[in-house]
Amino acid sequence: MSENTIKATDADFRSLISGDKPVLVDFWAEWCGPCRMIAPVVQKLADSHSDKITVAKLNVDENPQTAMDYDVMSIPTLIVYQDGVEKKRIVGARPEHVLVAEIDEFLH
Repeated sequence: MSENTIKATDADFRSLISGDKPVLVDFWAEWCGPCRMIAPVVQKLADSHSDKITVAKLNVDENPQTAMDYDVMSIPTLIVYQDGVEKKRIVGARPEHVLVAEIDEFLH
């Protein structure tokens, strides 16, 4: 993770997603191959769009309560929250251009 990516936990998750700036949360785990495939894409988004969107990563093995509370059934799952409300959910790995297109409305 870089300085533009936040490590989310069960303890701070609700406060993290409650602001008016959109927050993209990457629900992942160490053992998840597709999670590792999209990690560089998520990092690139964090580095290139930090002024528009906050990027956080939540390890579901270390923080199972949040994954359960927000109905994350498979990983990778990327969810955009704004004002504490889920605005967009993307399940599964995507190529960079597809992922960027899916969250484009939050990058402007």
